[in-house]
Amino acid sequence: MDYKDFEKSNVFGKGQENTAFAQYFIGNSYLNPLTKPGDGLAFANVTFEPGCRNNWHVHHAKSGGGQILLCVAGSGWYQEWGREARSLNPGDVVVIPAGVKHWHGAKKDSWFSHIAVEAPGEDTENEWLESVSDEQYNGL
Repeated sequence: MDYKDFEKSNVFGKGQENTAFAQYFIGNSYLNPLTKPGDGLAFANVTFEPGCRNNWHVHHAKSGGGQILLCVAGSGWYQEWGREARSLNPGDVVVIPAGVKHWHGAKKDSWFSHIAVEAPGEDTENEWLESVSDEQYNGL
């Protein structure tokens, strides 16, 4: 999907370049927060340029926690450690329990956006790990 068609379908908007977390991504990503800190739940539209993906990471929590991805535009990938990658398209929902090592991002030939929802929990934190290698990614 080219950028012009993608932007028409990305109803939540691309937002600003995700410079705060750029070190954990290969390629450029963009962040459009949809809620404010203190609103209870954190919702943000995350946009990935073609080929962009985040590093392997884990959402830790003493209880509860995890993340939910609501796919809204373009086409992407989600993969849990030790499992096959899953193709993502608008309307797909991914529920990621706390403690699961995973990554997500755009396909090589498409922009991709998802709403990331941080599930509430006790003592939650994200642990950023190694990058998804070109060999791993290009094998999809």
